[in-house]
Amino acid sequence: MADRGASALPLPEDWPAHPDPILALNRMGAFDWDLDTGLFHMDAQAHEVFDLLPEEYDGRPESLAVRVPPPEAARLDAVVAQAIKDGSDNYGAYFRIRCRDGTPRWTHTQGYIRRDATGRPRRVVGIVRDATEELADSEARSLRAAQDEAFRQQTNVVQVISAALAHAQGVQDVIDVLKDSHGIRHLGAASLVMGLVEAGRIRLVAEGPAGASVPGTRITRTDEPYPMSEVVRTLVPRFIESPEEFAEGYPILWPHLTDLHVTSAAYLPLIAQARPIGAMGLLYSDRRGFSTEERAVLVALGGSIAQSLMRAMLYEQEKDLAQGLQQAMLPRTIPSVRGADVAVRYRSAALGRDIGGDWYDLIPLPGGRVGAVIGDVQGHDTHAAAVMGQLRIVLRAYAAEGHTPATVMARASLFLHELDTDRFATCLYAEADLATGVVQAVRAGHIDPLVRHTDGTCCRVPVEGGLPLGLSAEFGRLEYPVTTLELDPGDTLLLCTDGLVEQPGTDLDDSMRGLTDLITKGPDDVRALADRLIRMAEERGGDDDVALLLLRRRVPETSRAGGRLQQHVAPGDPEALSQARHMIRAAVRAWGARDRADEIELVADELTTNALMHTEGAAIVTLRALEGSDRRLRIEVEDSSSALPRRREAGENGVSGRGLLLVDRLADVWGVEARGGGKAVWCEFVVP
Repeated sequence: MADRGASALPLPEDWPAHPDPILALNRMGAFDWDLDTGLFHMDAQAHEVFDLLPEEYDGRPESLAVRVPPPEAARLDAVVAQAIKDGSDNYGAYFRIRCRDGTPRWTHTQGYIRRDATGRPRRVVGIVRDATEELADSEARSLRAAQDEAFRQQTNVVQVISAALAHAQGVQDVIDVLKDSHGIRHLGAASLVMGLVEAGRIRLVAEGPAGASVPGTRITRTDEPYPMSEVVRTLVPRFIESPEEFAEGYPILWPHLTDLHVTSAAYLPLIAQARPIGAMGLLYSDRRGFSTEERAVLVALGGSIAQSLMRAMLYEQEKDLAQGLQQAMLPRTIPSVRGADVAVRYRSAALGRDIGGDWYDLIPLPGGRVGAVIGDVQGHDTHAAAVMGQLRIVLRAYAAEGHTPATVMARASLFLHELDTDRFATCLYAEADLATGVVQAVRAGHIDPLVRHTDGTCCRVPVEGGLPLGLSAEFGRLEYPVTTLELDPGDTLLLCTDGLVEQPGTDLDDSMRGLTDLITKGPDDVRALADRLIRMAEERGGDDDVALLLLRRRVPETSRAGGRLQQHVAPGDPEALSQARHMIRAAVRAWGARDRADEIELVADELTTNALMHTEGAAIVTLRALEGSDRRLRIEVEDSSSALPRRREAGENGVSGRGLLLVDRLADVWGVEARGGGKAVWCEFVVP
């Protein structure tokens, strides 16, 4: 050991070092605080930390107030008092001082509490040091972390609102996302206003919460001194960072916002396709100013909202166009039908321009008959609606010409096949004789009709069917079987498209049973029943449109004798002509029209003779008794010629040309109707 000690290097004379130079090298000052006398001694380095000259300090802690602001002094006193109170041996704290030049400086102190044998604190000794650089690094890290977190939150706001806007279809959906779906809360704003540009003006379309808008600003011009008008004109967002800036920039608007306690605001132009479509204002009550990142996020959000609004506006325009086309193709009015109550309804598809080719029609036919049509063209677009319009008109024309229901359907199928389209259509055509209640129904791939009876029960009526229109012509299967059913007075015939019945994942038969149950429990009035059915379709939703037609055979007010007689008269058969005259004479007297028997017989004879003389072929004479608000006898003479009768002047010595003149003078009303292979000339007489 002696050898090692002898050979070791000699130690420095000032080793170990005195604490004072060690503290000074680490920019730490020492203090000694005598709690009994209240004196607070600091060394030279401590004076430098507090930025004090020795002659500026009298040794009392109260004198440090020139550098330590009162809030900081109070907080530091509380730390020391708590340490003394709870028996701690030491304490530490960061506090700020105000240097000679007014700049702030972070300072750190650490003290050791000396107590006597009784535990009473006597002195506090410790150090003070400049902590500006230390906390500057810490603050920078904290600030960066806070900024990163704020940016993440703001980005999340854009993502959340953009995701919600992706499901918005109409303009109101976009407004609801921002106003009602916690949009304002996500944006951190106290209130929101939004306006759309319309013909050089800005129309307010949203405010949240209610009352956030200013009276008189529902519609404003783009040249008025309002922030939304400004951003629409300039296409530049406007960030207002203080109430003073708001009051100075917009003195007309600011007095109305004082109750909202606005401290800052962001007004964003909503730009889509390089043009302003509106503006949005976000008003804040708990912040001043906007960072660069916050401004960027708000601008990005404004762009997302603008795109959603433009998409919603285009959606609504397309839907309006499609619905307008659909409505134009449907009958504008439904004719009143003697002896029947009729209700029709249509519900468009739920998705944008996805309207379909569903249609209904009601066609008055001769002899108190009526044709009821329901159909559906394949597809859900404007082309389907256009094809539907053409098909509806053609089918109506064929029915009005007097063709049988099977022929009407076959000709409509040929027309659709020859039309330049790849669409087919399902259809059901029912021709009802309201006087007798006999209904002849033809079905082309469509769902069956339903009948609701007077006792409220409802049943599905199986109708033998053929292929859909267009397909039957393509495959050469134009035969459409006819199913006959009867409607008693008070019965209701219901025709509908599959949108009222079909549901995804549900069997058609089950859906039809559900529909019959709903009809059974429904009201008797056809209009109220139609409203209930269409309301059910709207509540259920779905992507298919719905057409609905209800025809109720009215119960006659009084029971009167009525009927229908028909006679076939061949050319050159005087016996048949005589039988027709006898039939008319006997029927008119039997039906209580004796007073007008001669007139009726004369007119019927004239019409029959004209048909035999001026056409080739036979004539069919039909006599009907029609009931309604007044009782009428109707005569129809049908022939195979399409040439219309003409009223001619007979001349002084002429023996012909007076027939139609007699018809016009004697009958109460007369006319000509096209029939499938010719025409029918008819006239009616009102009888007591």
